[in-house]
Amino acid sequence: QLQLVESGGGLVHSGGSLRLSCAASGLTLEDYIIGWFRQAPGKEREGISCTGSRGGSTKYTDSVKGRFTISRDNAKTTVYLQMNSLRPEDTAVYYCAAVGPFRWLRRCQLYVNEYDYWGQGIQVTVSS
Repeated sequence: QLQLVESGGGLVHSGGSLRLSCAASGLTLEDYIIGWFRQAPGKEREGISCTGSRGGSTKYTDSVKGRFTISRDNAKTTVYLQMNSLRPEDTAVYYCAAVGPFRWLRRCQLYVNEYDYWGQGIQVTVSS
């Protein structure tokens, strides 16, 4: 059974950094597109970054470009989101999500309805 578990969230001051991890099990990670999403109180869930399958490229939403970096370690079946220069508006519950498997390179998208599997989410709070 495919499972995704996020870790690494918490409270950080504005300008600080956090690294989120998404530990995946029950899958061959390289065959899956993985995305990071977040949902702030009263707002819709938004896609912030993703990484394609089988060497597919990465994508970022404009608000995190230059500050966040997604990476994957297929051997460890873990996807990371390095978040630097955090701002109070980054405060949200962060989710990783997966869709696949794909036996070929496939580019990722940041649409919530593209993903079939979701982690439970983890809180990130950035204080001003």
